[in-house]
Amino acid sequence: MTPVASTADLAEVSSRVSRWQDRLRSPTELQLPTDYPRPIPLKVVEAMETFELSPLSSLAVLQLSLYLQQHATDNTASPFTVLLAAFSVLLHRYTAEEDIVVGSSSESLNPLVLRLAVRAEDSFLDVLQMAQRVSMEAAADEVPFAALMSAYQADGGEADASAAPSLFRVRFFNQTDADEATLRRTTTQTTDFTVLVRQKSTGSLRQLHPTIELQIVYNQVLFTAQRMAHMVAQLQMVLATAGETLGRAQAGREVPVEMQVGRMSIASALDLAAVPDPRADLAWGEFPGSITSIFARNALEFPERRFVVESVVRGGVAVTRSFTYGQMLRAARVLSRTLRDGGVAREDVVVVYAYRGVDLVVAILGVLMAGATYSVVDPAYPAGRQNVYLGVARPRGLVVLEHAGRLADEVQAYVDNELQVVCTVAGMELRDDGELVSAGDAVARAARVVDASPVEDDVVEVGHDSVGTLSFTSGSTGIPKGVRGRHFSLTHFYPWMGAEFGLGASERFTMLSGIAHDPIQRDVFTPVFFGAELHIPTGEDIGVPGQLAQWMAAHEITVTHLTPAMGQLLSANATSQIASLRNAFFVGDLLTKRDCHRLQSLAANCRIVNMYGTTETQRAVSYCAIPPHSANASFLATAKDVIPAGRGMKDVQLLVVNRHGSGGMCAVGEVGEIYVRSGGLAEGYLQLPEATAEKFVDNWLAPRAAQASGLPFYKGARDRMYRTGDLGRYRADGDVECIGRIDDQVKIRGFRIELGEINNMLSMHPRIRANVTLVRRDKYEEKTLVAYIVPSEDEQRADDPGRQRLIASVREHLRQKLPAYAVPAVFVPLRRLPLTPNGKVDKAALPFPDTPAPPQAGGSPTERALAAVWADVLGLGHPPAPDASFFDVGGHSVAATRMVFRVRTDFAVDAPLGLVFRCPVLRDMAAAIDALRGELQLTEAPAEAEAEETEYAADLAALVAMLPAPPAEFPSAVPDDATYLLTGATGFLGAFVLDALLRRHPRASVVCLVRAADAAAAMQRVRQAAAANLVATDGWAGRVTAVAGDLAQPRLGLSDADWAVCAGVDVIVHNGALVHWVYPYARLRAANVLSTLEALRLAAEGRAKRLVFVSSTSALDTDHYVQLGCVSESDDLEGSRTGLMSGYGQSKWVAERLLMHARRCGWPVAIVRPGYVLGHSQSGATNADDFLWRLAKGCAELQLAPVMANPVNVCPVDYVADVVAFAASQSRALDHMVYHVFNRAGFRFHDIFELMRDYGYPMVDAEYMRWRSVLMESTLDDRDSALYPLLHFVLDDLPTSTKSPDLDDKHTRGLLEGSGVECPDVKSLFGLYLAYLVEAGFLDAPSGPATRTLPKLNVEVQGLVTRTIN
Repeated sequence: MTPVASTADLAEVSSRVSRWQDRLRSPTELQLPTDYPRPIPLKVVEAMETFELSPLSSLAVLQLSLYLQQHATDNTASPFTVLLAAFSVLLHRYTAEEDIVVGSSSESLNPLVLRLAVRAEDSFLDVLQMAQRVSMEAAADEVPFAALMSAYQADGGEADASAAPSLFRVRFFNQTDADEATLRRTTTQTTDFTVLVRQKSTGSLRQLHPTIELQIVYNQVLFTAQRMAHMVAQLQMVLATAGETLGRAQAGREVPVEMQVGRMSIASALDLAAVPDPRADLAWGEFPGSITSIFARNALEFPERRFVVESVVRGGVAVTRSFTYGQMLRAARVLSRTLRDGGVAREDVVVVYAYRGVDLVVAILGVLMAGATYSVVDPAYPAGRQNVYLGVARPRGLVVLEHAGRLADEVQAYVDNELQVVCTVAGMELRDDGELVSAGDAVARAARVVDASPVEDDVVEVGHDSVGTLSFTSGSTGIPKGVRGRHFSLTHFYPWMGAEFGLGASERFTMLSGIAHDPIQRDVFTPVFFGAELHIPTGEDIGVPGQLAQWMAAHEITVTHLTPAMGQLLSANATSQIASLRNAFFVGDLLTKRDCHRLQSLAANCRIVNMYGTTETQRAVSYCAIPPHSANASFLATAKDVIPAGRGMKDVQLLVVNRHGSGGMCAVGEVGEIYVRSGGLAEGYLQLPEATAEKFVDNWLAPRAAQASGLPFYKGARDRMYRTGDLGRYRADGDVECIGRIDDQVKIRGFRIELGEINNMLSMHPRIRANVTLVRRDKYEEKTLVAYIVPSEDEQRADDPGRQRLIASVREHLRQKLPAYAVPAVFVPLRRLPLTPNGKVDKAALPFPDTPAPPQAGGSPTERALAAVWADVLGLGHPPAPDASFFDVGGHSVAATRMVFRVRTDFAVDAPLGLVFRCPVLRDMAAAIDALRGELQLTEAPAEAEAEETEYAADLAALVAMLPAPPAEFPSAVPDDATYLLTGATGFLGAFVLDALLRRHPRASVVCLVRAADAAAAMQRVRQAAAANLVATDGWAGRVTAVAGDLAQPRLGLSDADWAVCAGVDVIVHNGALVHWVYPYARLRAANVLSTLEALRLAAEGRAKRLVFVSSTSALDTDHYVQLGCVSESDDLEGSRTGLMSGYGQSKWVAERLLMHARRCGWPVAIVRPGYVLGHSQSGATNADDFLWRLAKGCAELQLAPVMANPVNVCPVDYVADVVAFAASQSRALDHMVYHVFNRAGFRFHDIFELMRDYGYPMVDAEYMRWRSVLMESTLDDRDSALYPLLHFVLDDLPTSTKSPDLDDKHTRGLLEGSGVECPDVKSLFGLYLAYLVEAGFLDAPSGPATRTLPKLNVEVQGLVTRTIN
């Protein structure tokens, strides 16, 4: 089809655009599953994989194409449409979205946008016909893609018109309809991957169907190659079902519901190899014994071994009480005997009114020894709620701990009148001497019997299916459900955990879980099983910020069980390092990467294990292990923001199941419901058979009959699964990610709450700008409503510390609108809500409300900790003072790199690379770190301390006013005997520019401005640079002179006499600059920007002079130009007004824009804009300090190379120097302003590594993120690594900086026309460069198998060439 711009009038264009606006209004953004976290801003490292569809898949495509052709109204039906439909089915299954937008192609090479509607109940033929219809409608309304995107933005699709459109994340192109320009025009900041379809020609008459290839270009920062393989395998599963659907339809047979889009199986053999096998045996009967028998055995074998260490406060002083295994066994036996003597029978419920202490441990073990079922009620609950729990439990026994207080009158009345309690043990307490006492004499009588009886008399026998615990979970009617836990789970998993995590009798565990929640079981039973110690903190240890870490360090805790909320409480304001901590097991809520960073900043030797489980699974049943920071410092760098649930523990499977009724296993990446398959599930709900049958289901994926065991208290193997109601998906490695709940309503204390209603009411408050409400678990593991609010601008300026008045106002507002239980308990004021890349609230990034640190003398805790890091990094003998500057106490740019990474790991913040340069003073840096830690919160945290930073674009306006007036006239021709002023002559490029000027103009002379003490030293530096670069200096006499100056100083640092000398030249070539990839703009402004102003002033002094400025393509490093694809030499650089990330690129942008303004005012100026500059095409002399060569050497050292298809603009230095020389000397050079230096031969990063392998440097390819992790791990501890000085660039900026556009260079080609100067193909020179670097000692000689031989150099290498700053 011909683009509308050439065939339709403006009215038709307007009509088509209007229809596109309607078609694309309010699209849904696909949240595709990624393998790595999505960085902001997005970084891109492209890779490409090619797949060939199987003959059966290709045949299915052909058959479906013929079917579509028969039903189409035109001839547009094609295999491409079939594959597009199949691809849309995959996207639907990955995201559960019915509204899917993809970029596509047309025959006219004009990109299209297709909005596809895919529903779970559709058949594939429905989707196929829909895809055909949508494609036809899009083609009929074809308009230029730029017009389409402009209309989308104008219609509100993108609030910021300068931002990259995020209309689609994926592109599906017919390769014959997509040239490079089409791909560039549709590449946006949010393009995740592109599928290119092509037909492979076979030439065989024996093949009926075409061979179809899929080429997938994807972003390695987000995806692995394995993910792409899974996707193609799943696509072929869709095509197989599609073919079967067509066959049934054509035969007149009914298409079963299992073939609907939402139900069809897309799990390929590759998927099934990665996920659990639901038919596998799970060792149902493996039972190491009851927890009570194991406790008794440990106590009898090691009676004097310390078991419980309890911290208590007496008389305002913290003291500890210790109890041995022997003492605890006797106390538990006494309680067991007391309960049984009082009439408590097997599996009767005994409720314990508890507090966090040793008495609770005695109570739990004593109840279980009696063969009864224990349940805990927290006396802190309201009396009415306590009665609800009692009503569900219907206990026969009651144990009231002395330190828990007496029962409330309302509760006591309920016990007396509504329950049939046969045994009450009141006021129970374990004294310091180990004696158990209580009100009355029942305990004392039982103690006398125990002392005269064998242990086995007091340990009632139980088995796998004996019910030992009763825990509570929310019920749909508002009444909690009692979950009956079996003894099997209390011990079955511990042998595996001991082997997997190295747990043993030497461990010191903690009791930190909420006392009335099932996680308390892990706190108590884990040390019991291993015969280890259990340490119990005081309430103050938990509640006072920073004190819990201090307590753990003092007690040398080795293992702790935490919720994310408790972990945040542990790390909040903590300064004590917990060197002893080796394992931290998390369960209960989403665990974020930030939580892990914070904990490992306190405990570098700690392995973090994220676990997943519910009350019904009876314990955490999955695990995802994060190695200690001390063992793998880079592990979290590639972890996503929310840590996965992981995979099932031994004899547990997390099964992600299709949620549309088919019940089949989900494929990798597909959204489904999580079922837990395990022999350790709870027995069910107490007296709720229907609810039990609904949630505890037999394994329909592998039906088997239950088998009687013949053992007491064991019903035999039961293959059951628990339906969690959680949504999840498999990753390519088989781990499971949790992504939400099927029911987005929440229940708190039995009340069903609509979060949307709360948010709506909050948004109605006049002083709130934005808000979101979530359910979080507090430190006691109670579900808590937390409202995050962003005050209005006026409110943020108000004098309201902590926003207390605002919170009171909001709370009162909600009380008038909502029931009391729906009013959030916690309000967190924020400066802004964190957003995902598509603009939605990033709930995982919202901070849990931390307690602010109390003021401390002697500097903040961050200042003190940071001072210690400074001392370590810089090798100081003592911590520096708060007002010390990093660079004044021995810091330099390489140390600054190391410093940033230490800050990131030690303080668990994503510190920017420029932190040290922006905040070199210790106090300011500490404040900046504190701001990063709580950058969202509007609390009384330390004020954000940001060093004053000049905004580069804003600086331009002020600098334009400083431009000198242009000369009235200037000579257009440059004389043959011209004198040139050259800055940067001692740098790599500068040495060759000097040579080019002298070689091409034999009568010319050059004055070199060099940073040196005097003219003699300056000249010596010029000669040294020439010799190092193999530049001949014969004939320099009388033609080359040098003056001492400094680009960063006024008047270029020249003396009056030297200024006068320089004012007498004919042309100024401003090639010098301060090149630094981390320095902020403010640090580079003087040398790179103000020097340009000074050069203009010099050009106007005396005779009028031409000024040639050597810039850099760093001024183009923005998403705007990447999307533009090819940058014209006439471009005004407005696309880089925002978005430049490096201070160097910013400084070049400002200097160029100043010169563009000067040119419009009449100045004779020209700009040469090169990219990467490589070695000389004849001698091979190259700059060993260049990033590309350091990258090459670093990969050779690692013998590992990243897969990177990003193009890179590289040119030999002599070609670049010739362009500069021509721009300085040719009259026609002033015909244009900008001259791009671009290698049209093309070169990509992977060419570097391929060529090195060809020449004998062994290295294997690795996916970018894996290479990055290996590099970080090996380089941080190796200061001699070639990549160490540029580590920041490799790890943080490499993906962004290497994604570059093509450059239009017609001005340059016109300038060089007739000269014979052409840019050679760098691939042909690579061996020469390697030979030079080997000869110079930068690279070792190749030692591996080679297909090419390094050439012999016919020059003597003087030494390494390194960058020199002039």
